[in-house]
Amino acid sequence: MIVGVPKEIKNNENRVAITPAGVEAMLNHGHRVIIENKAGMGSGISNDDYLAAGAEIVETAKEVFDRADMIMKVKEPLAAEYDLFKEEQMLFTYLHLAPEPELTAALLKKKVAGIAYETIQLDNGSLPLLTPMSEVAGRMSIQIGARYLEKTYGGSGVLLAGVPGVPAAEVVIVGGGIVGTNAAKMAMGLGANVTILDLNVDRLRYLDDLFGGRIHTVASNSYNIAQAVKKADLLVGAVLIPGAKAPKLVKEEMVKGMKPGSVIVDVAIDQGGSIETIDRVTTHSEPTYEKYGVIHYSVANMPGAVARTSTFALTNVTLPYALQLADKGWVKAVQENRALAKGVNVAAGQCTYEAVAKALNLAYTPLEQVLA
Repeated sequence: MIVGVPKEIKNNENRVAITPAGVEAMLNHGHRVIIENKAGMGSGISNDDYLAAGAEIVETAKEVFDRADMIMKVKEPLAAEYDLFKEEQMLFTYLHLAPEPELTAALLKKKVAGIAYETIQLDNGSLPLLTPMSEVAGRMSIQIGARYLEKTYGGSGVLLAGVPGVPAAEVVIVGGGIVGTNAAKMAMGLGANVTILDLNVDRLRYLDDLFGGRIHTVASNSYNIAQAVKKADLLVGAVLIPGAKAPKLVKEEMVKGMKPGSVIVDVAIDQGGSIETIDRVTTHSEPTYEKYGVIHYSVANMPGAVARTSTFALTNVTLPYALQLADKGWVKAVQENRALAKGVNVAAGQCTYEAVAKALNLAYTPLEQVLA
């Protein structure tokens, strides 16, 4: 199989879908890898590094798409890439289709087999290809929030840790999953007062035990969210429903009641966002906007800013699945691997992931029917 890796074109997206180690592994399995010129530069990987591992470098994304049986990317395709797909090509990447009707339509039209990193799910409910980027984004959310709290960035001028005689900042995290847990680790490590809200009381028990009672755990409901948001200096949206649009748990009225110069970082923005006043996706070039006196940060590819770390963390977990897809083709691979089967969002012109179909008001076709 020919595996193609184009250069990412999303604003300041510096990650790349394969490393030289991945190229070598693909070649050892009998496959060929073609990579667009300078695709790895943002992650500190040169063309020479790829060539030494056995890849072929080509000049344009079009050549990658034209020749490859499977396209490996990091982020969802953008409009400029929609026409590059071949009929029935395989696409392995983060897709986040629930808030993307145009992309979904383009993939359905070309009958692309779209396998989404973020919905591959093990029997225990974990999301192995989403976890490392959730860890990165969760940790980044606190360092980003700390920066925008500084007066020079328009914030209230609050130091997360405080100092002796001056209270530490209040960090409120809505969602106690991987993002929320990693955000809490960073915030607590910096000396902030941390509150996590989650629906799952067993998860709250786990977090209370993990942090030795040094954070506040609160059952998530509209009343408790409103009370927590009111006191927050930094609010982190960390809610995830696999494949589906994130619920708008923090309402506009709650944001209106926040302290002037406070900061919101919505990590759930790539699934539509969990904060009602998050009404746009921002970029690393223009990451924030102000509404009701509150700084809003809603960059959908946060880990792209720390691309070296993120690329290696991501490809550590994607490569084994990519090898299965390349070795067996997507049909046989998903028939033999239940976790991988849950990653199939679109195939053969059908939407095969129920949460995506519901979010976009599309007909849902179970994957088993497509494979029959």
